[in-house]
Amino acid sequence: MVRAAVLPAVGSPLEIADIDLPEPGPGQVRVRLAAAGVCHSDLSLTNGTMRVPVPAVLGHEGAGTVVSVGEGVTHVAPGDGVVLNWAPSCGDCHACGLGEVWLCANALAGAANIHAKRASDGSDLHPGLNVAAFAEETVVAANCLLPVPDGVPLTDAALLGCAVLTGYGAVHHSARVREGETVAVYGVGGVGLATLQAARIAGASKIIAVDVSPEKEALARAAGATDYVVASENTAREIRALTAKQGVDVAVECVGRAVTIRTAWESTRRGGRTTVVGIGGKDQQVTFNALEIFHWGRTLSGCVYGNCDPAQDLPVLAEHIRAGRLDLSTLVTERIALDGIPAAFDNMVAGKGGRALVVF
Repeated sequence: MVRAAVLPAVGSPLEIADIDLPEPGPGQVRVRLAAAGVCHSDLSLTNGTMRVPVPAVLGHEGAGTVVSVGEGVTHVAPGDGVVLNWAPSCGDCHACGLGEVWLCANALAGAANIHAKRASDGSDLHPGLNVAAFAEETVVAANCLLPVPDGVPLTDAALLGCAVLTGYGAVHHSARVREGETVAVYGVGGVGLATLQAARIAGASKIIAVDVSPEKEALARAAGATDYVVASENTAREIRALTAKQGVDVAVECVGRAVTIRTAWESTRRGGRTTVVGIGGKDQQVTFNALEIFHWGRTLSGCVYGNCDPAQDLPVLAEHIRAGRLDLSTLVTERIALDGIPAAFDNMVAGKGGRALVVF
């Protein structure tokens, strides 16, 4: 048996339970988790903002060691360190044909599979966002695994599976920040902290972090922020004051709330780019008038998984880590056990801390 964090139903509290995990079948791999990050997307599954079949074992940002492999698996072997890729591309759909693998139409098809059974009653469990990382061990499709890059500690590598890829990609692939540009990052959680570091790596001249919590300023500055603004109704005005009344070249929204998206847009200079990373609910309606769209000439874009191809981007991130440009330790504000996940969710709702990391 394996201990895991189970979501019984949308809106229900997370439960730590024993599950019966099958041995890997053809094309599957069993992995012993070293660590798993607690991401806001997991919280979004519990409250129904994002929908997958339930009951489910949650967790999608993780890394571990291969225990065993099923028939036909050749690219990993027992003992290998691996990063979980929760959104593997199929290679066959329209988006994949365009090279936009982050938009793969079949990336989450595995979430409908039966992953394991609850030990107490034998009921079926689904694998959350494909990989069920909130567990001591998991069984995943082989295409959900990428090798841990050389020089990256296995526990730290968990963060590469979502927060770092998303933040790095938002800056380098979606917003395409250029050296010398000014950047504002809304939301100083795990993804926001990764975004701040990515903006520094890109050579941004001014990096403004925005959050509702004054207590996060030290975290933001350690990640690369040159300025810190406590969110208020005057946020856009404050950012313009910090940028010679122009607004930033790029604003990255990592919260997923209508008011924050609107503020990020308003703090972007004329002709600048606003990138939305945060996942908001259908009730979060953002309104623009036709005249302002014409007048400001800004670009507003969504960003899925950092618009990344993990197989291509992980080696790039690893080089930044080895060179000391990317410090994963600045993202983690709490290391917890499996049963600490519900409290970590509460902290996210309250806007406290950066990334909580489950260490097994």
